[in-house]
Amino acid sequence: MADEQALDEVVTFTSDLIRLDTTNRGGGDCRERPAAEYAAERLAGAGLEPELLERTEGRTNVVARVHGTDPSAGALLVHGHLDVVPARAEEWSVHPFSGEIRDGVVWGRGAVDMKNMDAMILAVVRSWARAGVRPRRDVVIAFTADEEDSAVDGAGFLADRHAALFEGCTEGVGESGAFTFHDGSGRQLYPIAAGERGTGWLKLTARGRAGHGSKVNHQNAVTHLAAAITRIGDHAWPPRLTPTVRAALTELAALYGIEPDLDDVDGLLRKLGPAAALVEPTVRNSANPTMLQAGYKVNVIPGEAVAYVDGRFLPGGEDEFRATLDRLTGPDVEWEFHHRETALQAPVDSPLYAHMRAAVEEFAPEGHVVPYCMSGGTDAKQFSRLGITGYGFGPLKLPEGFDYQALFHGVDERVPVEALHFGVRVLDRFLRTA
Repeated sequence: MADEQALDEVVTFTSDLIRLDTTNRGGGDCRERPAAEYAAERLAGAGLEPELLERTEGRTNVVARVHGTDPSAGALLVHGHLDVVPARAEEWSVHPFSGEIRDGVVWGRGAVDMKNMDAMILAVVRSWARAGVRPRRDVVIAFTADEEDSAVDGAGFLADRHAALFEGCTEGVGESGAFTFHDGSGRQLYPIAAGERGTGWLKLTARGRAGHGSKVNHQNAVTHLAAAITRIGDHAWPPRLTPTVRAALTELAALYGIEPDLDDVDGLLRKLGPAAALVEPTVRNSANPTMLQAGYKVNVIPGEAVAYVDGRFLPGGEDEFRATLDRLTGPDVEWEFHHRETALQAPVDSPLYAHMRAAVEEFAPEGHVVPYCMSGGTDAKQFSRLGITGYGFGPLKLPEGFDYQALFHGVDERVPVEALHFGVRVLDRFLRTA
């Protein structure tokens, strides 16, 4: 079991990493190197040999391998990203890059997404070094750049250019899973991610006839684009149940004593009450308009108008997604992928999932582990190119009223110290025995 020093270190490491401002503003505007050097120094202090790898100067990744006791077992990847989304200090109760520890809580950007998990990984492997412990299988540690944008300087770069560092890895674990979800009736759920919707960020372009704003113009690009965006925003996507979501609904229905009528998904979700929030975003594809660009003067009809849409598609749902967008955009608007990443699915009856479940249940016996699919995406998408099956497993035991999911990219991001301690214990148990 992780020692007391590991419990102290995870708090210190989380705070220290938050103070290293690795804001990713997109378009290459980020510098993860200070956090990468911090992590590499602590891995080296555990007797490992971390490699620092860059596609672009300052966009640094760290990879290290812990050798296990069973060389015949497939290696396990455990990964976390070093970059964070922007934060406006004037909106926060504390400075977002202070790493302040107050009233048993660590505050700052990255506290849940995901410098907490990075700190847990560091604390666990250092505790192994002190105790002379080795895991059963090789554990490959990857701290990545650029997850909060395109991953082209991070996991994508590692998968494409440094695949040899991940030799033997068959499965991997990353962010967003095994956190406490309070259902409002006293039950504590621990969702473990076994899938991700695919990313389909779209660019829509309407072209028309430029002209004077006072003249009738039936080839108005803005009008064509607005009509298409309205159709997309109003579209009701039909339910499509993947095996992971089907398993989640079945287990939740059993837990609440509800007949799992999977032919009436929306009716079943209503019966599940607050717990439906774990599943509702992933029972269908989605497409949400997010950006509009058109025109340069009020009395000039532009010849082109552009919009961007955040699209997400289920595993197996990309063909439906594409066909639906073709129909909704219509003949006057073209669309293309601005950024696309694959949807993922992982088995919930695998030995690795059973190990994750057992690790959570050992330290939270009152909890109920359930599978779920992430509505968004993680670096697991890029690592899947190497044949690595990805799960979301960043354990945190959270108090009731602590809205974990709302803090992702939110104001006053923070994590309780006790949640970090729980995470270290669970992650240590899982990684040693998986």
